[in-house]
Amino acid sequence: MALDAGAEIHYDTRRDPKDCHIIAAGPKESSAVAFGEIFHTDHPNHVTFQLNDKLAPGAYSYLIIIDGIGLICTCLWRQQKKTSRHLNETIAWYEQHYDLNRRPIKRVGGKGDFSLPDKYVHEGRYYVGEAGGLQDFMWGFGMRYAVTSGVMAAKAVLGECDYESEVRGRLVPLVRASAVNRFLMNRVGNRGFKMVANHWMRDQRKKGDGLVFMRWVYKPGLIRRMLWPVVRLGMLRRKRLADGRMVSRMPFRKALSRDVWEPSARGDEIAEHWNLVRKGGGKMSFGENDA
Repeated sequence: MALDAGAEIHYDTRRDPKDCHIIAAGPKESSAVAFGEIFHTDHPNHVTFQLNDKLAPGAYSYLIIIDGIGLICTCLWRQQKKTSRHLNETIAWYEQHYDLNRRPIKRVGGKGDFSLPDKYVHEGRYYVGEAGGLQDFMWGFGMRYAVTSGVMAAKAVLGECDYESEVRGRLVPLVRASAVNRFLMNRVGNRGFKMVANHWMRDQRKKGDGLVFMRWVYKPGLIRRMLWPVVRLGMLRRKRLADGRMVSRMPFRKALSRDVWEPSARGDEIAEHWNLVRKGGGKMSFGENDA
């Protein structure tokens, strides 16, 4: 469709942002990181989501299996030393609870930076997706924000809408609600996670749909609007970016005392096995030094 409309796709090309109308590339700093392992498995298709403040400090881990290929990933919202231990222990936990017969393929990862800019149009350029701070502070997702803001920016270039007004009216309230949720999540550990998960499951059993609870969590109601000034001052820091924009950014939080622990025997075994896999050609696209 895009090609039919006259769009040109340039592969393996790095363009200067000053030459672009729409900026989608995110910043290079980190507010959070994720580490994962892709593997072969005999387990049937499955998805598990877990809140565990030890394995995934301040965040969550998950297991996804589709047609014999699995992914175990842990997300870290507090800075850690020896971050690979979190992935190894997360793999150990899932192996303990699921019959995976795991055969590693590669290890992957990435980082996210979370901020809210003062303006979404700067020097005639439209900032979309992560470049515009349009992503979820609570879980780290942002594909829907990226696509939606991209469509808005394209319409703005064509003169069909005011991008600044559209983003502020439709997306920013949701992003702020997610920032309030993140602020609250930062103040609970496993006990608080367990309370949230239990309430979520009860609500799902009652209503037959777990998304009803999530819609309530993200609803930018009165309480979240009242908390927003506290969140902005308590969790975000003002910063001027290289392109001249001012943003309110969430820095990578420091580790807590409960983040200091020694790997289990099984975690050490998984680490040693991965070293052998790497020597045999296993790839790692994101390591501890990239965080």
